[in-house]
Amino acid sequence: MSGKPRLTYLNGRGRMEPVRWLLAAAGVEFEEVYLETKEQYDKLIKDGFLLFQQVPLVEIDGMKMVQTRAILSYIAGKYNLYGKDLKERALIDMYVEGISDLMQMILMFPFSPPDAKEKNLDSIKERATNRYFPVFEKVLKQHGQDFLVGNKFSWADVQLMEAILAVEEKVPAVLSGFPQLQVFKTKMSNVPTIKKFLQPGSPRKPPPDDHYVETVLKVFKK
Repeated sequence: MSGKPRLTYLNGRGRMEPVRWLLAAAGVEFEEVYLETKEQYDKLIKDGFLLFQQVPLVEIDGMKMVQTRAILSYIAGKYNLYGKDLKERALIDMYVEGISDLMQMILMFPFSPPDAKEKNLDSIKERATNRYFPVFEKVLKQHGQDFLVGNKFSWADVQLMEAILAVEEKVPAVLSGFPQLQVFKTKMSNVPTIKKFLQPGSPRKPPPDDHYVETVLKVFKK
């Protein structure tokens, strides 16, 4: 096995995409193994790879890590993207948890029944514009710095950038009332590692399509 982290998940965004984002932002190359059948998934469980019988699975530094939050905080700490002290870490945690709540809605959207899609899309738009994005607009305006915490690039910035782009795919004008976030998005897009990740051919996954939804349902069927 090479020294690169090895990511096991489906060939799509899901709960692994923030891990891909964070590793890419840290400038870390990684390998991926894609689950395509229920048998592959069952074998991982049988072989004891999945502590709670769930993916994502990330093999890094001799560990087989599960639970997205634990994986992300380990990567953030390892690559100096987790603040300089406990107070900064607490802020990053708060911001990340908030963004995760919004991303959970986006994560589940492709699995909405057809008759609920419009309602769920309205919910995403409403939450983004009234609950989540105003927080970050205010933070950036108040401290006047490029990044959310400690004027230093962190996990929180990476997670917010991922969320902005994910919401924009569904609501293209969502940032129209958020000038600070527009500036933030432009600056983040020009961070060299992020810029590279946003180029075609990078490990970034496209928005989930019907094939991805079918594969998820097939692999994880009870």
